[in-house]
Amino acid sequence: MIVKKGAVIAVADGEKLVLFKNSGEANEPRLTAMATPEVDMENMSSGVRRISKAANPDDQTQNEDAFAAGAAELLNKQVLRNKIDELIVIAAPKTLGELRRHFHKETQARIKGELAKDLTGHSTGQIEKALAAA
Repeated sequence: MIVKKGAVIAVADGEKLVLFKNSGEANEPRLTAMATPEVDMENMSSGVRRISKAANPDDQTQNEDAFAAGAAELLNKQVLRNKIDELIVIAAPKTLGELRRHFHKETQARIKGELAKDLTGHSTGQIEKALAAA
């Protein structure tokens, strides 16, 4: 995957969000960790509980969906404040689907690539390799 220099890479699962910026070249990404703001689940959880896609979601599924909704809201705010020009999203498949449901249209327009993999527990080098191979 081509990752433009300066692009933001969001790596997420149902419990964790980590942000990186590509400081390398487009075909040789070099990721630098960014400060990741706290994901606000308090305002999201009640609404997500009512609209969860799962037939009979358990508490863990509802919490993961609420986290994904909160993470999407955080990314939406950064895009709308022009803090993110280009975005790559790497997320566990279920989380990626939930994120997509909550992305603002402007965020959707700035997404330049997606990778449906859970890489939150992996090293920066492993994430760089996954991006280069995609």
